[in-house]
Amino acid sequence: MTFLALDVGNTRLKWALYDAPRVGAGLLAQGAQFLENIDKLADGDWHGLPSPSSVVGCIVAGDAVKRRVEEQLDIWDVSPQWVVSSSGEAGLSNGYDHPARLGSDRWVAMIGARQRLLAQGPARPCVVVMVGTAVTVEAIDSEGRFLGGIILPGHGIMLRALESGTAGLHVPTGEVRDFPTNTSDALTSGGTFAIAGAVQRMVENLQRHCGVAPAVFMTGGAGWKMAPSMSTPCELVDSLIFDGLLEIARKRLE
Repeated sequence: MTFLALDVGNTRLKWALYDAPRVGAGLLAQGAQFLENIDKLADGDWHGLPSPSSVVGCIVAGDAVKRRVEEQLDIWDVSPQWVVSSSGEAGLSNGYDHPARLGSDRWVAMIGARQRLLAQGPARPCVVVMVGTAVTVEAIDSEGRFLGGIILPGHGIMLRALESGTAGLHVPTGEVRDFPTNTSDALTSGGTFAIAGAVQRMVENLQRHCGVAPAVFMTGGAGWKMAPSMSTPCELVDSLIFDGLLEIARKRLE
């Protein structure tokens, strides 16, 4: 019973084909395409793959991109289910003022993090960090309640904002330094410290609220760049959204 998971972000579509819709299923194939190349999936990456029995995805890129993805899925006799954030699903409850307005990628990543946490041992609070075009930092308590989260610009947006608003800052990407002594390093370090500081603040908020030190999970295309500079220990998990999609699919088939 093969299962196709789709994560359609602001920049890329990431996909993974599994041999079953459950966390821990065998990975048969995976790949990624920039959004401008979506129309090549049917004749390219997906050509020759076994037809999935079901497809579940999350998308933040808008209806036009969604239609293009669905056109590519026409090579198989299967209709995708697109995750929409709700008041609760797969063991997680949603504390957002308007649950449906929470980005589906954030919701799915939190579900994936919660399942990974429970597989590791007793329930405890956790912070979920996604580092991509934007950065999100979410807080979940020990009972699986999403308490709230923050959104801040990713590295690229920060640098473009500074370049457009400040003369003379068109400089190459630098390195993260404790004490930067050139403009390139100052810009790169500033963006990195801003993200790391936001995560640290959320960790402190959640620990104060729950009375227990939270686990921290990090994911996203730029997560590997941020992880070494974090001021709090975190587990880097590339597949967090796919883990969430697998758990959602499993629960929906019960």
